[in-house]
Amino acid sequence: MSLPVPDPDAQAASNQLADLIAADIAGAGGAIGFDRFMELVLYAPRLGYYSGGSAKLGSSGDFTTAPEISPLFGATLAHVAGHVMAQSAPHVLEFGAGTGRLAFDILTEAQAAGIAIESYSIIDLSGELRARQQELLRGFPQVRWLERLPEAFHGVVLGNEVLDAMPVQLVKNVDGAWSELAVTVLDGRFAFIPRAPGAALLAQAARQLPDPATLPDDYTTEVHAAGAGFMASIAAMLRAGKGAAVLFDYGFPAHEYYVPQRIGGTLMCHYRHQAHPDPFFLPGLQDVTAHVDFTAMALAAQDNGLEVLAYMNQASFLLAAGIGELLMRSDPGDAMTFLPKANAVQKLVSPAEMGELFKVLVAGHGVALPPQIARADRSIRL
Repeated sequence: MSLPVPDPDAQAASNQLADLIAADIAGAGGAIGFDRFMELVLYAPRLGYYSGGSAKLGSSGDFTTAPEISPLFGATLAHVAGHVMAQSAPHVLEFGAGTGRLAFDILTEAQAAGIAIESYSIIDLSGELRARQQELLRGFPQVRWLERLPEAFHGVVLGNEVLDAMPVQLVKNVDGAWSELAVTVLDGRFAFIPRAPGAALLAQAARQLPDPATLPDDYTTEVHAAGAGFMASIAAMLRAGKGAAVLFDYGFPAHEYYVPQRIGGTLMCHYRHQAHPDPFFLPGLQDVTAHVDFTAMALAAQDNGLEVLAYMNQASFLLAAGIGELLMRSDPGDAMTFLPKANAVQKLVSPAEMGELFKVLVAGHGVALPPQIARADRSIRL
């Protein structure tokens, strides 16, 4: 691969994390699940990709998210949140708030539109990103940072590109049965090694995956146990309260996810705005991610007592929620102002950009969505 070379300090941090992971593998008897490897490369204290100090978002980072593209993304969500909060309570809880841009845009629009938000809570594992959030959001006293989920929550839960950062397990079809792909150290390098899957992995695979006999030999894919657990935690929190979770991410329903053409799975890595498939490259310096199985996430929400209120692509959600009307608050005759905003919205809704690949899953308890969004629901495709 021809990828940018890290500076010496970053390389030293990556080497330190690699040593930590190798020690974890040795302590586990020679192999760990890929979910454990992914947990360490993303979240190991001070060294993981999200818990370390390197920039993740924007031109100096590794990828760009919807809130970084246009403030109208957050402004549109402010009105959806207002509708849900009117049925529950004026509170927002955001997971993985990035630079804080989504929170800033929601709070700015809410302030201008008279939408009450008494508290805006953020849970984020990245110290570098939390510092950026605190700087950007210093003008909003209702913002606070939490270390853990509340036992009960009334209001709106938000997650933009959170589920794809949940550790996944890897399985491979060997003679019509699932074999787990674990991580070991071979000749001084990380490598995959097959092993018999445990009972919990097999149970999640049975809930999530097709019969391996219907798939090609050597078919490799992801099992989203951590994501399902995250959905269960959100469900417990909302069942004890009242509200809805709105989750944006890239992914597919199960019937599009587990197809013969996707024989190598969806695991992907991002480093300096370049995508590649090697999860063992520069541990701690690159994002490691998998597409989201939205059917599995919806089932986990339902299994734990939430109602699936809506599922659709990002374009359908944003257009139904009124992003076009918010764009038209700018004068189309003022080309210098209007065209950049229109081009940004186009990136969010175009099928060739983020509009189709990114999906929205809304699950809740005791609330309903605005009628125009409910009419756009395509959860039958799950």
